[in-house]
Amino acid sequence: MTNPEQWVLIAHLVRPQGRNGELLAEILTDFAERFAERRNLVLLHPDDKTPPRPVILEEHWLHKGRVVLKFAGIDSISDAETLRGLDVAIPRAQRAPLEDDAIYIDDLIGCHIIDVSGGTTRDLGPIISVDRDITSTPLLVLQSSTRKEELLIPFAKAWLRKVDIESKRIEMSLPEGLLAINEPFSSEEK
Repeated sequence: MTNPEQWVLIAHLVRPQGRNGELLAEILTDFAERFAERRNLVLLHPDDKTPPRPVILEEHWLHKGRVVLKFAGIDSISDAETLRGLDVAIPRAQRAPLEDDAIYIDDLIGCHIIDVSGGTTRDLGPIISVDRDITSTPLLVLQSSTRKEELLIPFAKAWLRKVDIESKRIEMSLPEGLLAINEPFSSEEK
């Protein structure tokens, strides 16, 4: 069994790309340029029961906002297909150093957003992912603690009050009406 705390996910293998074992992957890091420095990577199975699989990165290239990865020993579409859905990781100790008050996206996952606006504190739920594709400000995707739908909260520095990654707690003072945007339409609005 793998210990998820020891790994940092840097890509997610989506599908084969090409005839020689290349794989198209979603980039899960802000440091895509570091693929050029990396050769030894690890593949993790989402079930967390399969042991990590070490791989050697032979080459890579960026392709339409994603990355194409070619691993040693993966030389056909069939070989690549066996890796579909796996995550590409590095040891946590090998993460790129950050500047000042920057935060790794991976560290945000699982943190609870606590809204401290209006003199009250409300736990809005845990962050389940971060969407960086829609706007210039990343959107925190929360599993709402009160609704079935996910909540989208802009990760705006102006709203941050306290970030405690170790306690998995982020306090934000959200503007009035922001959470109403996430509410489902009323019967009159439909």
